[in-house]
Amino acid sequence: MGQQSLYTVIPDGSITLPKGFKAGGLHCGLKKTDRHDLGAIWCEVEAAAAGVFTTNLFQAAPLLVTRESLATGQGKLRAVLVNSGNANACTGKQGEADARQMRASLAEQLGVEPHQVAVASTGVIGELLKMDRVSEGIRQLPGKLRDDRKGGDDFCQAILTTDLVQKTSCVSVQIDGQTVTIAGAAKGSGMIHPNMATMLGFVTTDAVIGPSLLQELLREVTNVTFNMITVDGDTSTNDMLLIMASGLAGHRELTREHPDFAAFAAGLRHVCTELAKAIARDGEGATKLIETVVSGAVSDAAAAAIAKTIIGSSLVKSAMFGADANWGRIIAAVGRAGQPVNIETVDIRIGDIVVLEQSRPIPFDEDAALAYLKGDTVHIYVDLHMGEGRATAWGCDLTYDYVRINAAYRT
Repeated sequence: MGQQSLYTVIPDGSITLPKGFKAGGLHCGLKKTDRHDLGAIWCEVEAAAAGVFTTNLFQAAPLLVTRESLATGQGKLRAVLVNSGNANACTGKQGEADARQMRASLAEQLGVEPHQVAVASTGVIGELLKMDRVSEGIRQLPGKLRDDRKGGDDFCQAILTTDLVQKTSCVSVQIDGQTVTIAGAAKGSGMIHPNMATMLGFVTTDAVIGPSLLQELLREVTNVTFNMITVDGDTSTNDMLLIMASGLAGHRELTREHPDFAAFAAGLRHVCTELAKAIARDGEGATKLIETVVSGAVSDAAAAAIAKTIIGSSLVKSAMFGADANWGRIIAAVGRAGQPVNIETVDIRIGDIVVLEQSRPIPFDEDAALAYLKGDTVHIYVDLHMGEGRATAWGCDLTYDYVRINAAYRT
């Protein structure tokens, strides 16, 4: 049975579609524009929850507070509060106090305990939040929460920074004959690199699953989705991926032995894959998504390391922007990835165009390659012919606009 047959894609789904969830957003004044900059997800029941966080040693205050909420509540949450426009990172004790005040304020508005609320922030590093504006926004937020598509859209807008588009994904799966929905929303455009990057991701589901198993599964899925993207090689202070499961679908609790566990895992992986690809495609200044598939490696881990090295190479990314089928930059990245490679057996394809076979150049139609590389999606395939290891990584091209955007990000 193929992965696709285990779940059904819902093209117009929203994080509010799983049973029990509402979401919303508003403009409280953190952004210079009038775009939403404060949002929340709310669950009408206590939800099983799990999270993964940045590997950066400088972790923003909201991450510390959210980790504390998950620990105190033993993996249970009722709400997530998110602001954009200010990362509340490298802000010391005042930043931690502000994040805790945000948590307590929303908890009071919703009538729940503070540890039942998670907090996330994204934006400029090193500046204190304008808490008067945040507090007033939190006071208004409960009235903005909706269980329809508009609620989900308002939340999606509230979490964006330099993103050009909202990023969502939604599927349904059958568990014990019941329809279970998994939906996600994410933001991310710059400071994106494997091992969690400047990205915030939020997944809702009405599946019945315990916090421990949910945490295990989220880590497994993250390793092959969000941890396989890069835009610029910079890992942020604020990355966070949270999942909440309301349990309102009404099936037997999921375990690894449950006959429908594979369907749930496949559905969650699809949602996270689509969100990760959307982040890579929307990289700051990007004009195209680059997908790299490495096969024939000695292990999946080796394949992943090579794929991420290729997708993270500034020279590869620049060549793709210039529509230059420069396979030399690709094989150079393969060779410096620090993984076993037989230098006599490497094949490389760009789309359907074979450019290297058994490590020897193959004449190809330059005009056809140019036409292919001018498209908005580029596939690079590398076969090492050494083993069964396989991995896929996603990134984007490196453009003039990336430099322009980041040269004046703070100002």
